[in-house]
Amino acid sequence: MRAVGSVSGGVRAVVAALRDALGEHGTLVVPAFTPENSDTSPHYLDRVRGLTDRARDAVRASMPPFDPATSAAPSMGRLAEAVRLTAGAARSVHPQTSFAALGLSARKLVAHHRPDCHLGEDSPLARLYDLRAQVLLLGTGFDTCTAFHLGEYRMPAAPRRTYRCVVTSGGRRQWWEYEDVALDDSDFAALGADFARTNNGATVRIGPVGSATSRLFRFTDAVDFAARWLSSHRDGAPVQALCRAHG
Repeated sequence: MRAVGSVSGGVRAVVAALRDALGEHGTLVVPAFTPENSDTSPHYLDRVRGLTDRARDAVRASMPPFDPATSAAPSMGRLAEAVRLTAGAARSVHPQTSFAALGLSARKLVAHHRPDCHLGEDSPLARLYDLRAQVLLLGTGFDTCTAFHLGEYRMPAAPRRTYRCVVTSGGRRQWWEYEDVALDDSDFAALGADFARTNNGATVRIGPVGSATSRLFRFTDAVDFAARWLSSHRDGAPVQALCRAHG
């Protein structure tokens, strides 16, 4: 929203405008990620850097368990939070990489998000791919393009790693550990630059939304290109950086 600039009616007016553009049969989907409840995320590692073991333990003890009904997603920005908080919004239940949706297919898109699958075939991203959704990067660059992560899952022998986060199970707060694809967005800016300029049949439409430069393109084009590009450019090398938004 900062990039968009001043808007009469604020962030809720932007949500309303996007829904109007989609029409009564459209659905607006945004990330509602919560890296704040994980001790394997870059968010946590930045927060505790330089702290004593005792101070680190205190930070871990203060982390609230994920609740899809109430957990905020402050790192996703004001627009995503406005969607999440709008009456009628649905949210997936992944404790770190949930999505919020508004519109006709909202509940269908966010249902059955497997808790050990961040952004792969058992996440809303795969359903957006199947529905041939459009991606709008509103004042952000390709380095934040969540759709590219589905391409990581479609790489041959994608590397995997362990994740941990706080959840509620049986009414009790507890730590949960699971294994999933090692997410890495460190090369997404380069990937996006090639995607935007390569003659691959994809069309990236660039234009202003308020003061923000925005990009609109087909979800399937982004994922298919990402899977090819990542398979050739990462070349089986070990992951060097974790995704900023989760982990």
